[in-house]
Amino acid sequence: MPELAVAARWATPNDLEVIIRLYRLLEAEMVEMKDMWGLADGLAEPVASAWEATIADPDTLVAVGTLDELAFGFLLARSEPMLPQANQERIGVVRLVFTQLEARGVGVASTMLHWTLQELERRGHRRFDAHVLPGHRIAKNFFEAAGFAARSIVMHRNDA
Repeated sequence: MPELAVAARWATPNDLEVIIRLYRLLEAEMVEMKDMWGLADGLAEPVASAWEATIADPDTLVAVGTLDELAFGFLLARSEPMLPQANQERIGVVRLVFTQLEARGVGVASTMLHWTLQELERRGHRRFDAHVLPGHRIAKNFFEAAGFAARSIVMHRNDA
């Protein structure tokens, strides 16, 4: 059996439909883990508009992960300002990463992450964050394998 070709490329407006479909799969997984995710960590509704703006934003990178040129994942990263004492240094922040269940474990997410970090480094970034839900061991292990370490935990209380 021939090996699948794993690759990453930058998203274009033509990818909007597939990215929204993949995002909804991510959203379902994350909300099942932490229902607050859909209210605070995902994208604003309507997501089609949010994705259109995201793909068009020059400070945002959206990678599409492919197997034999078919999209099976996406990664959203942003260049964000740090505090004023950082002397205008910006930080590259991986906000969302997702690979369809049947395509996990073959390098799609790793390829997208490597592709994106290379571009952020090319743009002058030296510091990187990644958002991971507490208890999401697979995501934590994925980012730790890429050299990331926890530096902050967001605590939440719901009095509703």
